[in-house]
Amino acid sequence: MSTPWADWEHVVKLDPDKSLAPGETFEDVCETGTDALEIGGTTGMTEEKMERVIAACGTYDVPVYQEPSNPAVVVEREELDGYLVPTVLNAGDPFWLAGAHKEWVRMDDVDWSRTHAEGYVVLNPEASVAEYTEADCDLSAEDVAAYAEVAEHQLGQPVVYVEYSGTFGDPELVAAAADALDESALFYGGGVHDYETAREMGRHADTVVVGDLVHDEGVDAVRETVEGAKEA
Repeated sequence: MSTPWADWEHVVKLDPDKSLAPGETFEDVCETGTDALEIGGTTGMTEEKMERVIAACGTYDVPVYQEPSNPAVVVEREELDGYLVPTVLNAGDPFWLAGAHKEWVRMDDVDWSRTHAEGYVVLNPEASVAEYTEADCDLSAEDVAAYAEVAEHQLGQPVVYVEYSGTFGDPELVAAAADALDESALFYGGGVHDYETAREMGRHADTVVVGDLVHDEGVDAVRETVEGAKEA
């Protein structure tokens, strides 16, 4: 069965709690050549901030998915193509394995046909998401591969996301996750800032995700990473 991300080589993750680079617009971001947009962030999230960014991006010809960090910020808008919902596999706090998701189901009538699970492996201990979820980031390549296999074969998660959030990760660990997967897609995010870093991780991951770059450096830098991911 075809999945929405089957042809995604590059994704921009927009944080609603952050501004774009000076003088740039959401239209500029949508015209970088990226294959899709994820709207989400770890801290400072509100429903209003989410709605503002989703509404601004939804008028362009790029798929828009919300990645909610907690149930309270899930929004329902016609501009959305769907939801990518993270489960932090190496979280120390079990709330981020199933508790937050249970609360969402209690609060809303979830549209499961447009909702897809991402099995996150968080590997930067200094990242907000690691602190927020109390993640055990001291993992070997074998550990990462095992988490990827559990995500796909035991939990049935269609996306495994290796997340270094703010720093460039170890390609060997990303390659280990890739080797462990049969059908689930592998996303990589963290520290991708130019053509070479995007190409390096694009050799292992199905999809390269950039986030801070779009806010800190702007769309010209993002275009470089699009080229790198697509030429990997």
